[in-house]
Amino acid sequence: MVRIALLPGVFEPRSDTWLLAGHVRRMPQVRGRVADVCTGSGALAISAALAAARSVTAIDVSRRALWTARLNARLNGVSVRTRRGPLLSAVPGDRFDLISANPPYLPSPDPLPSRGRARHTEAGPCGRALLDRLIAQAPGHLRPGGVLVVTHSSVNGEVETLERMAAVGLEPEVLERRRGPLGPMLMARRDELEARGLIGPGQSDEDLLIIAGRA
Repeated sequence: MVRIALLPGVFEPRSDTWLLAGHVRRMPQVRGRVADVCTGSGALAISAALAAARSVTAIDVSRRALWTARLNARLNGVSVRTRRGPLLSAVPGDRFDLISANPPYLPSPDPLPSRGRARHTEAGPCGRALLDRLIAQAPGHLRPGGVLVVTHSSVNGEVETLERMAAVGLEPEVLERRRGPLGPMLMARRDELEARGLIGPGQSDEDLLIIAGRA
């Protein structure tokens, strides 16, 4: 079990993080070099380290998140390298066997926030601003046979994610799908999401998806 402490202002891992962590631990690539993007508390990075990864790099734009990831690595008795920066541009020239990410994916009428709590969840008009950049960057940072594995909501467009992965040379696969009610933040914006065509009329549920793209 992963022990997690949180510094003020750092996003608490939720069920989607732990669902992704289970897949990360079971992937054979986890025994190689691992990068966790948008690491937050470091929960995914530490899960990979506990699964006997050769090395783990936790990446985030938030200094507090990286301090928290380092703290949690110590609490769990593992070694995690931290790098600050936007997505994989924080590790120029590095290649990994496994790249994991649970990026912000809440659709918002506003551009990506640069600070504050909204940065934990908001991801542009379709909720894809960070996900699309990550998919585009991933092939240049994966070793042969490596895999990018991400989580997001069906509200963000499952087919688009599969198509974007295929377009950059990754072999996409839906590893898991869990149907459930819209989360509180999506439910609060249901009328807006419906008006923009991101959900159907009266829709109150979503699929939580774990999607992998293999090099």
